[in-house]
Amino acid sequence: MDSQLPRMLGVATAETLYMTSVAALLVLLAGVPLGVLLVITDRGGLWERPALNRVLGALVNVGRSIPFIILMVAIVPLTRLLVGTTIGTTAAIVPLVVAAIPFMGRIVEQSLREVEHGLVEAAIAMGSTHRRVIFQVLIPEALPSLVRGTAIMVISLLGYSAMAGAVGGGGLGDLAVKYGYMRFRTDVMVGCLAVLLVLVQFVQWFGDVLASRFEPAGARTSR
Repeated sequence: MDSQLPRMLGVATAETLYMTSVAALLVLLAGVPLGVLLVITDRGGLWERPALNRVLGALVNVGRSIPFIILMVAIVPLTRLLVGTTIGTTAAIVPLVVAAIPFMGRIVEQSLREVEHGLVEAAIAMGSTHRRVIFQVLIPEALPSLVRGTAIMVISLLGYSAMAGAVGGGGLGDLAVKYGYMRFRTDVMVGCLAVLLVLVQFVQWFGDVLASRFEPAGARTSR
């Protein structure tokens, strides 16, 4: 069994990376537009729609308030509808995405709200359309914060994926429960924890490095 541990850790790590990377991509595709909508539909926003903003805000708050383990069970019919099963790494991606979209939406919202309002007003005064303001002012100016927020989201997905594995989703969580906890294998538990620790540290380091590349030169030199 000891000689098989590296191979088992390798397979479980690959499954965790698959779940996390696919889920992160889908979360970005949905979470970024959601965050933009939360900003531009607010009072004083580029596309002021208070009623829509309240609805979106309420949905985000509800999504963030549901514990992940409960969410997994609650959306079992949706998971089965989308992927045809509720067990395995692919099935685990569905609740991962549903859980992380509201979280990412709030991250994007907070990042965009940090952009100086004067820059937006200047762009509008120069005749920029709302689309150009969003893609040429808001998002570029908020990019360092968005990158760091994305790193936080990916780290959260790693934690969620471990919980998903504990209930049949595969990955490091599944290995830790089946071979570590149930078979009293301390070495398996330690190995899974070590791999997760390395993954989290790498994601945080890479996010910080990438974010610093998008910071203004003055901000980089002053740090």
